[in-house]
Amino acid sequence: MFGNTDTGDTSGYGRLVREVALPGGSPRPYGGYFDEVVDTLEAALGEESFNAAIERVVVYRDQLTLDVAREHLPTVMQTLRDDPGLRFELCLGVSGVHYPEETGRELHAVYPLMSITHNRRIQVEVAAPDADPHIPSLFGVYPTTDWHERETYDFFGIIFDGHPALTRIEMPDDWVGHPQRKDYPLGGIPVQYHGAEIPPPDQRRAYN
Repeated sequence: MFGNTDTGDTSGYGRLVREVALPGGSPRPYGGYFDEVVDTLEAALGEESFNAAIERVVVYRDQLTLDVAREHLPTVMQTLRDDPGLRFELCLGVSGVHYPEETGRELHAVYPLMSITHNRRIQVEVAAPDADPHIPSLFGVYPTTDWHERETYDFFGIIFDGHPALTRIEMPDDWVGHPQRKDYPLGGIPVQYHGAEIPPPDQRRAYN
């Protein structure tokens, strides 16, 4: 794709590394309904609990993200769901993200929320260290996260405490490692196809 000729990598990217600068906390006013959502959540939780639970508020590309301390996640999510001024009834799942350079916060779980009542969307993000990858399960608050938490556990190794059946959902039960982490080897396993053995991407020859 990029005219790579000096390595055996034929995945199309030639091991290109693109640095991504993540946005920091955003100052007020956040704009739109975002200020109302944050103010309503703070009033519902109380100022002290809000300051302990919400690590930062980020507005980026017209999207509001609440960074929540993992021990406060169930309380914050239940408040977002039940408070009449918030009513984020729908959790659209949970996705994992791996930032190996973010020491002590390598693993992130991201929850997109939607309020059908108020026609609003926000995002909640929680971080956990690689050495202690535990985040409370939201199965009791949003039962629809059941299979999403299992998939995120499988691919990223995040352990959702309190999940009723946290097992692998895509990879074999005896698989070692979590394939969507950034430090997971690219290679994989050779594949048999029409009598030919297709080696892993990092072992293929170049054809340029």
